[in-house]
Amino acid sequence: MQRRRITNTSVSLTELGFGASVIGNLYRVTPDEVAAGAVDAAWQAGIRYFDTAPHYGLGLSESRLGAALRDRPREEYVISSKVGRLLVPNEHPRGADTEGFAVPDDLRRQWDFSRDGVLRSLEDTLRRTGLDRLDVVYLHDPDDHWRQAADEAMPALAELRDQGVIGAIGAGMNQSAMLARFLRETAADVVMLAGRYTLLDQSALDDVLPAAEEHGKSVVAVGVFNSGLLSRDRPAEGMKYDYQDAPPDLVARARAIADLCTAHGTTLPAAAIAFPCTHPSVVNVTLGMRDRDQVTRNAALHRETVPESLWDELRSEGLIR
Repeated sequence: MQRRRITNTSVSLTELGFGASVIGNLYRVTPDEVAAGAVDAAWQAGIRYFDTAPHYGLGLSESRLGAALRDRPREEYVISSKVGRLLVPNEHPRGADTEGFAVPDDLRRQWDFSRDGVLRSLEDTLRRTGLDRLDVVYLHDPDDHWRQAADEAMPALAELRDQGVIGAIGAGMNQSAMLARFLRETAADVVMLAGRYTLLDQSALDDVLPAAEEHGKSVVAVGVFNSGLLSRDRPAEGMKYDYQDAPPDLVARARAIADLCTAHGTTLPAAAIAFPCTHPSVVNVTLGMRDRDQVTRNAALHRETVPESLWDELRSEGLIR
């Protein structure tokens, strides 16, 4: 699988990445052997970029991903995790996590973008994964913490990067405006952009992507299916868009895009994966994958050739910017 380099760093990512949130029991329990099988299938498909975070399953994603990668050649893959949410003992557990993961709540998340919080978070991540280093570290959802994230967390990560401890640093969010500020105003090398440069939402053309081009930085695109509406050949009523039921007008627009995909000999999900990489600043598309079958399907979709003529017609029909 082809790799693209994060600009001005030594870190190269395979064009398709493995998002490990779902093997942290996102929404439902995933057995250990199924999670391990998903990582194995990703490796067999040539995927060498793996992303996780403490938030995902209160550390379960990190521990599972670390175990699955531990015996792989360390120089062959890139792993990223995130800082900003420390995991601390939960003084009042109720039995189950309340933030979308099917795990016990013996731990809780504590926002912390301080320098000490960053260092402690990284130490905890290395312990959970059993790995000796991380290649990329993102600030995780600093929406309500700009000042501390920009003034304390990012300089702490920059210091570790400059010492060679980390290969690249950045931030990951569901919004694009603040990510553009990180690219323009901080030492970030890369941002993880969720859902804002897809076949249904190109709002990143207003801020993140121009900032990346202007400052010679890179973008990793996630959420490219917009929570599911772009994940099937034929979108249907009741499918999700950005975690909510998709409104009828967006379902109709997704169907119109799907019709043009068919006319150009491809499919809607294949085009959804390919589209972000048409922008020169986007170096990777990472997809959440729960099991072997999902990995096999997504890797096959990534290998499909999507003709340039599709983008031209989508633009001429006003379906993408």
